[in-house]
Amino acid sequence: MTKRTSVRQRRVSAELRTLRMAAGMTCKEVSDGLGFSESKISRMETGDRGLYADDVSAILGFLHAPTEKRQELLKLLREGEERNWHEIHGKLPPTWKELIRFEESAAAIKNYEPLVMPGLAQTPEYARALMHGIDNQLTEPEVEKLVAARLNRQVVLSRHDGPAVHLLIEESVLHRTVGDLDVMRAQLQNLQLMMNRSRVTIRVVPSAAGTHPGLEGPLALLEFIDEPSLAYAETHGASNFLEDEEPVARVKRAWKGLIAVALAPQDSARLIARVIGNLNSSGEPEP
Repeated sequence: MTKRTSVRQRRVSAELRTLRMAAGMTCKEVSDGLGFSESKISRMETGDRGLYADDVSAILGFLHAPTEKRQELLKLLREGEERNWHEIHGKLPPTWKELIRFEESAAAIKNYEPLVMPGLAQTPEYARALMHGIDNQLTEPEVEKLVAARLNRQVVLSRHDGPAVHLLIEESVLHRTVGDLDVMRAQLQNLQLMMNRSRVTIRVVPSAAGTHPGLEGPLALLEFIDEPSLAYAETHGASNFLEDEEPVARVKRAWKGLIAVALAPQDSARLIARVIGNLNSSGEPEP
């Protein structure tokens, strides 16, 4: 299914190519410098793939684009993301709409995932491969709808007044190949990019931690300034919310227990870099 590229994205794509050529660099030189595939850079410049703020920001920084130009292009991109978010919002199941609304107004989002990457951190390729793997009966339009909804939730990460986002990921998730090795490499690199965001904290729960509260399954918590906290369980089809005081308190206690055994952010970053290094050298994410 071909996705229509917006005028804003076409302009940003053209500007990326112009800036690269002005810098006297090839697509391969840019891809090698950033750890992207050469085809990804090429498709971003031709508009054959979606543009995401983290990727574009990384390229603009690598090319030493002027500050004003960087701000202009990222503003264009984020305006397009916001509009696409609300177009998709109108087509979602009710529980997804509730999740989007709550995430937009939350002061903090906390999510622990023991099996897959958190939805707020997934690349489009990872999300697509995951949806196909979870339910091979989904049609292509259904997969694309779910992937688009998941990815457009990530707009909240780009807001200057957005929530603080705390993600805990089980170490085994870093080694579980979803899609092919290129998909996993890009996904792990996306975690590295997200770690540079001031309002995002990513920590890994090491396998050596042994037993911990996360063994019961994923945990997700939304905290608000003037409202009670909500816990929720997300699947590829819906989100179920817990709002009663005792269930939410249990989730908070479990989160506190997970924080106690998680690696520090700097150690988590080193572990992710090591997994990427193993992937690059051996072609497999070593356990």
